[in-house]
Amino acid sequence: MADAAAVRGNVAAEGLAPCTEADIRGQLDRILSSLEFDVSARARKFFSYVVEETLVGRADRIKAYSIAVEVFGRDTSFDAQTDPSVRIEAARIRRALERYYFTAGRDDPIVITMPKGGYVPVFNRLEREPQVEEAAAALADQPVAPTRPKISLAVWCSLAIPIVIVALTTGYRLLASEIRQESPTVSATNAQSVKPDLPGLLVEPFEGLSGTTGSAIVARGLADEVVGQIAKFKDIVVVVGGTEGTSAPRGSQPVRYVLQGSIRIEDDKLRVTARLVDRPGGSVVWADSYDKSLKVHELLETETDIARKVATAIAQPYGIIFRTDAARSVERPPDDWEAYACTLAYYAYRADLRPETHQSVKQCLERAAERFPNYATAWALLSLTYLDEQRFRYRINADSTPPLDRALDAARRAVDLDPDNVRGLQAEMTALFFHGDVDEALKIGAQAVSINPNDTELVGEYGIRLAMSGQWKRGSELILEVLDRNPGPMGYFETALAFSSYMQRDYRSAAMWIRKANVQANPLYHGIAAAIFGQLGETADAAVERDWLVRNAPQLLREVGQELATRNIPPGDQAHFVDGLRKAGILVPGF
Repeated sequence: MADAAAVRGNVAAEGLAPCTEADIRGQLDRILSSLEFDVSARARKFFSYVVEETLVGRADRIKAYSIAVEVFGRDTSFDAQTDPSVRIEAARIRRALERYYFTAGRDDPIVITMPKGGYVPVFNRLEREPQVEEAAAALADQPVAPTRPKISLAVWCSLAIPIVIVALTTGYRLLASEIRQESPTVSATNAQSVKPDLPGLLVEPFEGLSGTTGSAIVARGLADEVVGQIAKFKDIVVVVGGTEGTSAPRGSQPVRYVLQGSIRIEDDKLRVTARLVDRPGGSVVWADSYDKSLKVHELLETETDIARKVATAIAQPYGIIFRTDAARSVERPPDDWEAYACTLAYYAYRADLRPETHQSVKQCLERAAERFPNYATAWALLSLTYLDEQRFRYRINADSTPPLDRALDAARRAVDLDPDNVRGLQAEMTALFFHGDVDEALKIGAQAVSINPNDTELVGEYGIRLAMSGQWKRGSELILEVLDRNPGPMGYFETALAFSSYMQRDYRSAAMWIRKANVQANPLYHGIAAAIFGQLGETADAAVERDWLVRNAPQLLREVGQELATRNIPPGDQAHFVDGLRKAGILVPGF
């Protein structure tokens, strides 16, 4: 311990005293208490851990393994080569530090950084250089003042960034490419030992077309943010080009897709262009551009927003990679694609929820989980197919373990394998919800959405659980968001939105959504449609739905109350739904 002494390894500008433990702990408290240091509770614990370990002289123990075990609660089987969670969290911390020192902490005397390539923090005592303020004032054509002058983005990028970097040396790591520098390459052999042949995506360095230092820095930062956002999707293996012109990292995971991008800065406008290339054929399968009007202080938020849009477009279920792979698997399935093809088949089944498809998808996923027992997504999707046996009344074998128990076991297996796999968390949320543990289910759902808000399949399912717990308005808002962002089949979510609208007594909207939905094989769809048409007095349409239920789902009509209770619908809302069925000519026992 060295309370009054300088902490070993810290840096101070010439003529300034080194940092003491008291100084550093005070700075740590300032950072953690600032709203500008916007990270998760786990990241805060991570940051505090590495600072404290360094202060007490244990910096040599700070490794990905020790962080995973002591901070993340992982077991001793954690392997940093195949699990990037520590690297990704470190990247988030670095970007949050950049934001903090760019905003609330710009006048702080001590800068704490975590240099790329490791996790040991560095402490710097800095003094604001007068020439920085003078240069900024000259650029803005105004006198020196204690507050930072407003400067246009173009001028700031070309002049102010280099000045700030020189002034702070290692302090500001503005938009640095930490993932590229510190992520080990993923060998194809190692990846296939734990997962099936998943699609590999190479993210090439984005090109700064404006020809300025600032443009190049923003391009690097944006590419790294895109990598971080796409890495949240666990069924795409992300690899990163090392330098400009690199087509593929040597010895890395074979890639089937290449993401390329460029940025141009003019005055206060930022234009980003991105495209996805199907590597085997060389064709462009997706391209888009994003225009933003921004100020300097909005730059980090803008990067995150654009990166999320790119990640959602190409990496979500039903995104461009999944759709392209689905077409490829039909035409000419690559070798060893069986397990990954099961994932594609699951999402195809989700399009219409046909019972005849359910069994084949379930069997495919069971084979995938057996062949690749560490493939968390297979266990997660298997959990959801088990759950469908119960909630959609597909096949229930009385001699086997109840579907809800199998669903929860498989979901927990997925989460144990990869706590950050949001499909596993989605499965656990849904299984717990149908087990009646609503509060815990919603807690897990919120956690999953915080990990990957770009995954619209997850966001929509969480919205449905919120709605059915009685939060109809909030739930329907999330489902509407999904309808705007998800390019896949929407019948499932449109039906849920029709149900939410009905419960909010907006019967006209409910009828619009139920008519848009196309899940004719699902009995619940017809039950919801009958109640809606019953409330609207549309007797002919109500009769069609009633007759379908009588012919195809007579047991559902006898057990409406049980179905509503299983879905945790509040009692008053249950009575409201049954009222609609009654007006459609359906008598419900027990009501």
